[in-house]
Amino acid sequence: MAHLSESAVGKINEICDRYISEPTPLMMILSDIQKEYGYIPLEVQELVSERTGISVAEIYGVVTFYSFFSLKPKGKYVIGCCLGTACYVKGAQQVIDKFSEILGIKPGETTDDGLFTLDALRCIGACGIAPAVSINGTVYPKVSVSAIPGIVDEYKAMGGAQ
Repeated sequence: MAHLSESAVGKINEICDRYISEPTPLMMILSDIQKEYGYIPLEVQELVSERTGISVAEIYGVVTFYSFFSLKPKGKYVIGCCLGTACYVKGAQQVIDKFSEILGIKPGETTDDGLFTLDALRCIGACGIAPAVSINGTVYPKVSVSAIPGIVDEYKAMGGAQ
C-alpha cells in the first residue's frame, strides 16, 4: 500500500462511511482497515483524517498505542511470544530468543519472504500453560526451546497454504 490505488482509496472511504453516524468511529474504522489490509500506514491515516475530521496525530496515537494495529505489513504467520510474568518466569525469553535466531529477525520485525512476523506480547491470559506462544490465534502451551524448530518447520511447510 506504499501508494494508494484508486480501489484502495475507495475501500477506505467505504469503511469510513460505514461508521459516519457513530459518535466515536475511529476504533471501528481502524479495525476494519487493519482486517482488510493488515496494517495502517501514514498515508491511510491521512485519508481517514480527511474523511472523518479526526486529526492525524490522534489517529497515529491510537494506531501506535494498541498492539493489534500495525504501521507496517505483518507476515502471513504472526508469532506472538508471551512475555508476561508467568511466561517469563517459565523461560519465555529463551523461547522468543530461539524464534529470533531461527527466523533471523528481532521482535517487531517480519522475515524478508513475508512469511513470519515475531511479536513480543504482554500477558495473553494463558498463565497456566506458560510459556505460551500464539500463532495466528492458535495457542501453543508450555513451549520448550527444543520444540521451536519443529513449529517453524511446520509453518514453513504450509508456506502459501492456509
